[in-house]
Amino acid sequence: MTPPLPRFHRLPPEQRAAILAVARQHFAEHGPQNASYNRIIEAAGISKTAAYHYFDGREDLLTAVLDDVLARLLGALGAWTPAADTPAFWTRLEGDADTLSRHLIEHPDDLALAPAAVAQNGGTAWRDWFGALITDGQRLGVIRTDVDQDLLVTMTIAAFSAADEWTLTGLAAGREPDREQVWTLLRGLWGREAGGRAH
Repeated sequence: MTPPLPRFHRLPPEQRAAILAVARQHFAEHGPQNASYNRIIEAAGISKTAAYHYFDGREDLLTAVLDDVLARLLGALGAWTPAADTPAFWTRLEGDADTLSRHLIEHPDDLALAPAAVAQNGGTAWRDWFGALITDGQRLGVIRTDVDQDLLVTMTIAAFSAADEWTLTGLAAGREPDREQVWTLLRGLWGREAGGRAH
C-alpha cells in the first residue's frame, strides 16, 4: 500500500479528519477488502476528480485510514516510559490496558480495523511500543530474560489482543470480565522469576 498524495496532506486538518472518518466507517463496516471507493468518496462529499488529487485509488485511502487508526490507538496508549519501580510498572500497564479498552469500546470503527492497522509496515510501531514495555519490565525484574525478546514481544502482543477481544466480548454480553485473569496469564507468560504482581 502507498501513502496519500501530497495534496491530501495540504488539506485543512478538519477536512482531512472528515474524509478519514467517513472512510474509516466504510472500511470498518464492509471490511478493508470490500469497501467501495466510489461510495466512500460520495459519502465524504468529494468528487471523483478531487479524490484522485488526494489518493491514487482505494489502496492509498485505505493506507491513510489504517495509519490514522494506528495513530489513534498509540495516542490512547501514550509512549511507554520507564517505570520507577515494580508497583508503578503494573499500575501503568493496567491503566494503559483500561484506556485502550475504553477507546476501543467508544470507537468501534477503530476496533474493527485494529488488526489491519497494527499490521501496517510490518507492525513496527506497535511492536516498538511493546518492545519498550518488555525492556522496562526486564529492567525491573518483572519480565523474564531467558527467552528471546522478539518472541516475548510477539507473545505479549498476542496475549493483549486476545485479552482485549475477551474483555470486549464480555462487556457486549453485559458482564464485567475479571481482568485479574489477564494479569495471571501475563505473569505466567513473563516467567516465574518475575515474582508476584505488586498492588
